[in-house]
Amino acid sequence: MTVVATGGTLAGRATTQDSYSNYRAGTYPMAELIPEIAPAIDQMANVDIVQFGNAGSGGYTIAQYRELTLAVEQALVSSDAVVVTTGTDTMEEFGYWLDVTVQSKKPVVITGAMRPWAAGPTPDVDPVFGSDGPANLVQSIRLAASQQTYCFGTVLMLNDEIHAARDVTKGNTMRTDTFESRRVGVLGWIDGDRISLPRGPSRVLDCQSDRWLTPFDLSEISASDLPKVEIFYNYQEASGDAIRGMVTGGATGIVTAGTGAGGISSAAGQARRDAIAQGVWFVSTSRTGSGTVGPTSAAGMISGNELLPQKARLLLILSRAYTDDITVARDWFATAGNPGFGNASAAVDVQSVPDGVLEPVA
Repeated sequence: MTVVATGGTLAGRATTQDSYSNYRAGTYPMAELIPEIAPAIDQMANVDIVQFGNAGSGGYTIAQYRELTLAVEQALVSSDAVVVTTGTDTMEEFGYWLDVTVQSKKPVVITGAMRPWAAGPTPDVDPVFGSDGPANLVQSIRLAASQQTYCFGTVLMLNDEIHAARDVTKGNTMRTDTFESRRVGVLGWIDGDRISLPRGPSRVLDCQSDRWLTPFDLSEISASDLPKVEIFYNYQEASGDAIRGMVTGGATGIVTAGTGAGGISSAAGQARRDAIAQGVWFVSTSRTGSGTVGPTSAAGMISGNELLPQKARLLLILSRAYTDDITVARDWFATAGNPGFGNASAAVDVQSVPDGVLEPVA
């Protein structure tokens, strides 16, 4: 199997052994970390390394996300599974991107750490007290090597918990159990050397067919095909200035993180209508952190369903890159990017009701 390393806190060097927040992310190369856990992993898998990068997760561009997908797919040509290491700040975005773009059914596990590995010139000198990086890396390799998440798409493993890439989000700035899957809960967990997976993502049901694959084969497009997409965060008496600025800046798509079931202010709503008239697509999501934003057929509008705004943005980037037909994009948001066991609901026309209100059409 292959570890594709991108840096983050897991590869971080702290100032002292008891420093958990003062460190430089992406310092140690993976070739120096793997030997530190070799006694634990040698019986699980033969591990090779791809050092994709060595930086904090927030430092990567969407163009580099495309290259990461291609690197993972290349590794999976000969490897049975891949573990991707990255920083936790935007790990949920790394994971979701890989989930909807990797065109292989083999296991992909993403992991990282909330505490840096060590404080010395090399990772074998002055280990950080209580660092979670070594354990997370060992358990992620265990999970990937087990093949138990074959056809699950990308999963996130941290703190012995296994999460679906679509559902998971970072829920705390500092705690080692920071990741949570909101109301749906974890897929499973790892206790020592025992992996428990009581549930799986719905796409596993399509494992034996091409329906498992998503439309987003990144070998078919270039980095320049990936458009600019922004996020507007709604709040009390929000103006439309941000939306107008995003359009002026070249955004072809905007995700609105609305209140409740996706509502935005009247001023922002007018700016949205003006932008739609200029060909900009909008995806409606909620800032609440969980829950569904109902479907819509209104001009220029797409429902984000259960996606968090930051993940809806990634799916909108891909959708705008692959189609000019918003009807096709709506279907992708309801299926490939947001799979479920069935999500039939009443249609919603967000232009038939006042801004800030979403109601089912009778």
